[in-house]
Order: sequence, then C-alpha cells, then structure tokens
Amino acid sequence: MSSRQILFLIVLGSFALVGKAQTEIDERALIEVKDGISISQDSLFLLNLRFRMQNRLGVTSMGGEDLRIATTDFRVRRLRLRFDGYVLMRRLQYYIQLNFSRADLEVDAGNVPQPVRDAMVYYHFNKYFYFGLGQSKLPGNRQRVISSGNQQFPDRSIANGAFTLDRDFGVFAYWTLPLPTRQQWQLKGAVSSGDGRGAAPGNSGLAYTGRVEWLPFGTFLDKGDYSEGDLAFEPKPRLSFGASYSRNDRAIRTGGQLGRELYVPRSMNTFIADAMLKYQGWALSGEYFDRRCDDPITTNEEGAVRFVPTGTGVNAQLSRCFRSFFEIATRYSLVDPGANTKALSARTEEILLGTSKYLNGHRIKVQSYAGYRWLRGNMALDAPDTAWTLLFQVEFGI
Repeated sequence: MSSRQILFLIVLGSFALVGKAQTEIDERALIEVKDGISISQDSLFLLNLRFRMQNRLGVTSMGGEDLRIATTDFRVRRLRLRFDGYVLMRRLQYYIQLNFSRADLEVDAGNVPQPVRDAMVYYHFNKYFYFGLGQSKLPGNRQRVISSGNQQFPDRSIANGAFTLDRDFGVFAYWTLPLPTRQQWQLKGAVSSGDGRGAAPGNSGLAYTGRVEWLPFGTFLDKGDYSEGDLAFEPKPRLSFGASYSRNDRAIRTGGQLGRELYVPRSMNTFIADAMLKYQGWALSGEYFDRRCDDPITTNEEGAVRFVPTGTGVNAQLSRCFRSFFEIATRYSLVDPGANTKALSARTEEILLGTSKYLNGHRIKVQSYAGYRWLRGNMALDAPDTAWTLLFQVEFGI
C-alpha cells in the first residue's frame, strides 16, 4: 500500500470518527439553565429541576398593649425540590414535589413524616383537556392552589387555614372551553380519597370536588391569575371569578384533608367563591368560604372532643407593585364559626400590612409584614386574646 493510500485512509477514518463523535453529541441530553435546570433529549424526555427555600424570622407579642415577646418563629419554613417534564411523548407529563424542612413535614396518624407533597402523572389529550392521577392540590380556593412561592405574604390567610381544601390522592380533570371571544371558561374536577396526602387506606368514603372559573376579559399575562400581586403590570384590566364545591363523605380528619383524626368519621360540605383583578401594578383578590357539617363534634370514651370547623371565612387583599418591583400589600381576614361550633371556637379577625421586594420575580424576594389579630369582634388593644406579629422572610429559588 502506497503512502498516498495510507494517508487517504487516515483522513477518511478521522472524518468517520468526527462524524461518530458528532452523532454521539447529538444523541446526548441537552442541559439548559433558565427557569431551573432543564435536561432534555428531543421528544423522548424532559426533566426540569427546581428548588426553593423560605427562611424566616418572626415574633408575636403577649397582647395588644403588652409588647413583650410571647413566641418566636425562627426557622426554615419551606425547603422544596421539584421535578417536572415528560417521558416518551409530550402528552405524557409528570410533576413531583418533595419537602425537607420540619415545618413542612406533615405527620400522619402513625407519627410518620410525609416528605411527598405532589406525585402526579398527566395525559394531555389536546391543549384544552387533560387529566391526572396521583397526589396533588384539589381544585379549591385560589390562594391554596397558588404556590406558596407565588404569595405576596409569607403565610396564607387564617380563613384559608380554617376552611381550605388541600392535597389529596385521586383522579383529576381539567378542561378549558375554547370560545370565539377573548373570554375563557375553565372547568376542573377531582374524585379523591378525602383523607389528605400520604393517607393509609381508609373507609369507603370519597371526596368529590368541582370548580369553575370565568375570565371575562381574557387570560392574564404570565398566568397571573394564579400568582399574587401584579408583577406583569397588566396593560388592560384582567379579571377572574372562581367557585368550588367539595363534598367529603365520611371524612376521618377535622379539616377533611388536614387536621387531627376525628373520633368518628363525619361528612362535610365546603363552598368557596373567589375573584382576582389586576391592572397596571394594582391587584385585588378576595375569597369567601362556607363549610357545613350536620354533626361536627366527636368525642372519645374519655370525653375528649375533636370537631369539624364549620362556619364562614373571608379574606381580602389589595396591593400596589411599583416599577422598581417594590410592593405594598394589605390583608383583612375573618373566621366566623358556625352555630354548632361557636362554643368550641371564637370569631377571629386579622389585618396585615406587608411589603415585598422582588429581586427576580417571585423566585427571589424579601418580604415582611406587621399584623394584628383579635377575637370575638373586640379589637381594642387592651382586649383579651389580642396580639401583634412581626415577620421577615427571604425566599430564594430557581
């Protein structure tokens, strides 16, 4: 073999190796850092990885006039890791969220912490309709469904805490009604265990939840109907109305999906109405709750009492975000027990004044608020059971 032939074979082999290497590179997963860390390979799979944490400092006073510190709240409130994407095809998607902070680890009846918050598989039939199987938030009140990372206060309202629907395991369906006009209707529903996240197999009672939403002026920028505050500075008014109804049959916990175990199962009905309005940095939102149970009180052999919190709740929030992404917000919340539970719980009201500085939207922000809480309609500073709360929180995530 001549030297020219040998040289030709070497050059040809080099091109073949380069081509093979290029093919291997093309077949590798692509990694992109944008909204989290994304790893993808064509249409075979996509993995988005995100994390977020909330570190806070808080104090609560002894009373309205007595400003001595009664309790402190110094902790990692949330530390979560989230995975989402698709496998095999874009229609087949998944969503997983894990929590790691003590304040976020709900403990079940067996005193076992529950690190899994969400574990869902979705199938999208088309851009208007999809369903899911697994553990996720029920389609209840707007503030509960809005991620805690997209809130304009470090905590949700006391009305949410008393009457909200929470995560549950079941079958979920979501349908957006296509209309020729800009307005939009959304229907959401779920049939679930009714016992909350990480629950063990229980009785044959299930929870049935439905929700309808109407956006008369069209969709919000950046999905702003499920994010508090107007960080997108909507150029035109955007409004969303929502209503949910849930029947939890033979629930085993005081709040249905939340709370301590009842001594005897009880059925409860929860109605929720909410609305959100945004325009040029202004945001107004409100929620109304009504929970009913025919016989909410349960007792054990020793006479201890556990009950379903019935009654009504109200929450209203108003905020103004400036172009510097500094926001001022205020909140009023009310929990008014029903007639059959007034002897066991008192009417509670709270007002908050908060500020937020958004460094990277809701992903990186600094928040604070001052709040005042009172019972039985008496907000005088010298009234019993009043208290001030100051809280500072940093949220950091990708």
